Amino acid sequence: MRWIVRIVAVLLLLAIAVPAGFRLAAALRETGAELPNGGRLVETATGRVFVIESGTGPAVLFLHGTGAWSALWQPTLAAVAAGGYRAIAFDLPPFGFSDRAANGDYARAAQAERILALLQALEVRPVLVAHSFGAAPGVEAVMTAPDAFAGLVVVNGAVGLGDHERARKLPWLLRPLWLRETVVAMTATNPLMTRRLLAGLLAVKETATPEVVRLLQRPMTRDGSTRTFAEWLPVLLVPERDALGTRPEKWSGLAPGTELIWGDADTVTPLAQGEVLAALAPQARLAMLKGVGHIPQVEAPGAFREALLAALGRIAQR
Repeated sequence: MRWIVRIVAVLLLLAIAVPAGFRLAAALRETGAELPNGGRLVETATGRVFVIESGTGPAVLFLHGTGAWSALWQPTLAAVAAGGYRAIAFDLPPFGFSDRAANGDYARAAQAERILALLQALEVRPVLVAHSFGAAPGVEAVMTAPDAFAGLVVVNGAVGLGDHERARKLPWLLRPLWLRETVVAMTATNPLMTRRLLAGLLAVKETATPEVVRLLQRPMTRDGSTRTFAEWLPVLLVPERDALGTRPEKWSGLAPGTELIWGDADTVTPLAQGEVLAALAPQARLAMLKGVGHIPQVEAPGAFREALLAALGRIAQR
């Protein structure tokens, strides 16, 4: 019997020590990160926003997905700029290098306000290109102030259509912030997990290269990254009752000509979700990328840029 007690005691100690070790490691890593070269901080009414820009012409604004930041768009920015556009990518907090929310509010409405404040600061009326979960606040901004945008391109968007009807509370286990911090430290901000998490989103696994992994890891060394990611986590896990972009009737009320680009091998936001959105939005067009998963700009950059430039051309002709 004693050996059983000892084994149980050891397992309990490990169950406590291992998560605590990951949280401590995160705290030791997150000592600060310098702003990357090639970008700048823009002062807005809601805080400073980190942007990367290229080219001149009609503005195209790029919004990243969960755990990403503006630099993931850089090859796309170059191609779009070469096509005659002012290509702008920005970091939506808590990700990247923009100021984080002092009050921890990352709900769709608050994020939409940040996007609209950036437009005002930059004095642009852009086409918005929003990827993955970035499409949720991006679409919220478009639906809140449709005249502020020249058009909308949704790339493998995670908008949670109909989720407002399934709104629920955060699971009790994740309600304490310190528990969410521990989960995040073991996963999202754990550099040992970056490639595995990235590859899980991709159909073309070999595009999870060391270069892309290092790029995604760069903002993780900012002070408080694990804490702010944990503050944001309920936005991902709990549907919002008041969100506009989850309501089918709001999609039906969009200005004609929404463009959608989707990988047909996406297992995160399957192609069927894009087809539903394309059926709802007036005169929408859905471009399907064969054999591509959740991150087309990484998995099939050539095909993605071709589809995007075609979409921008159609929007410009309206």
